Amino acid sequence: MSFRSRAAGAVESAYERLLRREVDGAPTHVAIIQDGNRRYARSNGDDASDGHRAGADTTERVLDWCSEMGVEELTLYAFSTENFERPPEELEPLFDLLESKLLEFADADRVHDREVGIRAIGDVDLLPDRVREAVTYAEGRTAGYDEFTLNIALAYGGRNELLGAVRSVASDVADGRLAADEVGVAEVESRLHRGTVRDVDLIIRTGGDERTSNFLPWHANGNEAAAFFCTPYWPEFSKVDFLRAIRTYEAREESWRRARTKRAASLVRALAEVELADARAVAGRLRGTLGSDTGEVEEVLSNLPDGSERSEGSERAERPDRPERREPVESTN
Repeated sequence: MSFRSRAAGAVESAYERLLRREVDGAPTHVAIIQDGNRRYARSNGDDASDGHRAGADTTERVLDWCSEMGVEELTLYAFSTENFERPPEELEPLFDLLESKLLEFADADRVHDREVGIRAIGDVDLLPDRVREAVTYAEGRTAGYDEFTLNIALAYGGRNELLGAVRSVASDVADGRLAADEVGVAEVESRLHRGTVRDVDLIIRTGGDERTSNFLPWHANGNEAAAFFCTPYWPEFSKVDFLRAIRTYEAREESWRRARTKRAASLVRALAEVELADARAVAGRLRGTLGSDTGEVEEVLSNLPDGSERSEGSERAERPDRPERREPVESTN
C-alpha cells in the first residue's frame, strides 16, 4: 500500500470517528436508492453484472452499520419496474444475483442471530419464477423475526403502488363493501404492495442524482423524510457516507424541534394575551408533546403574572366598590 493510500485511509478513519461522536441517535427507518452499479462497472472496465455483485457486497456492509447504529428497518430499492426495459443480457445475470442473494440471506447465521425479517415489496408476480421462489423461501425462513426488518423493493414503482391501492378502495366503495366516509390512512396502507412498512425517516440516494425516483411516495414523501444525496456509486458507498446521512437526518430533526418549540411559545404568548388560565392549560399539554425542548415555552410562562395575583385583580375588577361608611351626624336641634 502506497503512502498516499495509507494517509487517505488514516484521514477517513479519523473523520469516521468524528462523525460517530457527532451522531447522537439514528432514524428508525432508512430507505436507500442503490444507484450507480453499472457506472461503477464501466469506470473499472467491467461488465454490468460485476457492478451489481460489488453493490451486493455494499448492501451486506450497510446491514452491519444499521445494526450498529440502532436502525430498526431498512428498505433497499433493488429492482424497479423501469428496470424491466434493460436488455436481456443484463437482466438475466441480475435475476440470478437476486435469487442467489435472497437464498444466501435467508440461510445466513447473522440474519437468524439478529432476527432479521426479510420481506419483498413490489409487484413480485412480474418477476421470473426462480426469483419469486427465492422471495417465498426468504420470507418463510424469517417470518417469525421482528427485531430488524429488511424490505427489498422488487419490481417496485411508487405510482403503480398508489394507483393499485386507489383502485382497490374505489372498487370496494362501488361494491358497497366499504363506505366512502370510512376511507382513511389505514384503508390505503392495507392495500399497498404486500402490506405496510413504517414511515420512512431518511432516504439515501447514491450515484450523484438528486431525485427520489418514484420510491416509496406514501411512506417517504408523506412523512417528509429527510433526504441525503451523495456522489459515490453504490459499490463505493462507505461508512463515512452513511454517518453523514444520519447526521443530515439529525440536523433536520433538530431544526424541526426548534421550529415546533418556537410555534408553541408563540401560541402560549397569544393565549396569554386573552386568558391566562387557558395559556397555562395549553402550556401543560405542550410540555408532554415537546419533551425536553420546552425552554422557550417555560420562559414565556415565567413571565406571565402569578395566577393568584390575577385572581385578586379580577375580583377587584368584577366587584363594585363598597360605599364608604359614614358616622351618623347628631342633630343640634
